[in-house]
Amino acid sequence: MRLPAILKFFAAGAMVAVMMAAPSASWSQSGDTVLKPADLQKLLPASVYYKGQSATTQLRNSGGVKFADGFYVLSTLVDTSGYSTDIQAKYSAYFIAEVPVKIGGESLPAGVYGVGFIGGDKFVVTDVGAHDVLTVNSSNDAGLKRPTPLQVTADPAGGYRLYAGRRYVIFNR
Repeated sequence: MRLPAILKFFAAGAMVAVMMAAPSASWSQSGDTVLKPADLQKLLPASVYYKGQSATTQLRNSGGVKFADGFYVLSTLVDTSGYSTDIQAKYSAYFIAEVPVKIGGESLPAGVYGVGFIGGDKFVVTDVGAHDVLTVNSSNDAGLKRPTPLQVTADPAGGYRLYAGRRYVIFNR
């Protein structure tokens, strides 16, 4: 009779250990998971290809979403110091979408892109050859308490926000 009680004790302990080891991601009501930089350490590479060069990623400045069906949208800032100023002006982050998404209401196919917030409150998406794919309006969130160089959060109205400081765009599936 003591053996089942001991097994229950160890099973409960193992369950607590698993729960405590879970990633720091936050869960949305739809079952999607907003990912934080610590969650992306094993998902994103140390460097990425863009316009004939390799750029170092800044994993401490990354974020993303793991959708309930297992697909990802990920983004990380990159070091663009080796690029020309015209490329640096519109390429500050790498954006990976495993599924088609809408950014600012515009459709973006699954793929790997360079993205950046540019003048005139715009957000530009380019392919890895630095060709413009789409440009949408961005917004400013003056009420954001802790702006960071890049982060992803849930949008209160649905979808997700990709931030660079206080500037953001909304994306969803």
